[in-house]
Amino acid sequence: MKDYEIYSTMKVPKNSNIILRLDGRKFHSLAKGLNFVKPYDENFYRIITNVCLDIFNQFAPKFIYTFSDEISILLDEIPFSGRVEKINSVFASVASSSFTYYLLNDYSNEFNLDKLSDNDRNIVFPISFDSRIIPIDGPSISDYFKWRQDECWRNCINGYGIWALKKEYDTQEANEKISGLKSSDIHDLLFERGINLNDVDTWKKRGIGIYKRSWEIEGFNPKKQEKTVSTRSEVFVDYELDIFSSEFFEKL
Repeated sequence: MKDYEIYSTMKVPKNSNIILRLDGRKFHSLAKGLNFVKPYDENFYRIITNVCLDIFNQFAPKFIYTFSDEISILLDEIPFSGRVEKINSVFASVASSSFTYYLLNDYSNEFNLDKLSDNDRNIVFPISFDSRIIPIDGPSISDYFKWRQDECWRNCINGYGIWALKKEYDTQEANEKISGLKSSDIHDLLFERGINLNDVDTWKKRGIGIYKRSWEIEGFNPKKQEKTVSTRSEVFVDYELDIFSSEFFEKL
């Protein structure tokens, strides 16, 4: 019967970089069931950041980038001997179980889980992510993340735009009014209502990055009577990302 497992030997190319992108499944319904604060629910982003940290601590990727319900993971050391089935299934299951854990244990009160109706509970659970593998060459890494960061910015503009319009119109009218508008038009629409996107938190506009940050510490060796330099590092959550460039990824 092992012969029927026809995809089990599929592997990513050796000695390659890959990006693994995880996407939340039916998270629009989850946002409705949990009554997310619009346009950005900070408790949701705390959970998704914790999910990224769990992934980082388990698999030591080079970089993780997240916005909305999307997580992009840059791996330069490929786990599970590069087996596609294994990578996709394990990363997606870690994200799903991690998100569920934090929601049930750390943020249950914030989302009033004990007050969910049976219908909303069925909408929210089970929580799941899908996963896809993207083999990528070194020079294209910054292009990929800039592409996702541009999408984050578009989400921010549209999210604030529809949020502002829903204060004045019902959902259908708000969607009709924003449909087809250019980003500059939405900027103007928001500015007329006292909302300047320049003042919005950076992580809402550019996303959140997780990577290792290192620094040097000077010390003194009393036996040798000489100065010493050692390196310390930590996993860093960056809420103030610059606009992505090739230089950013060269420094990782």
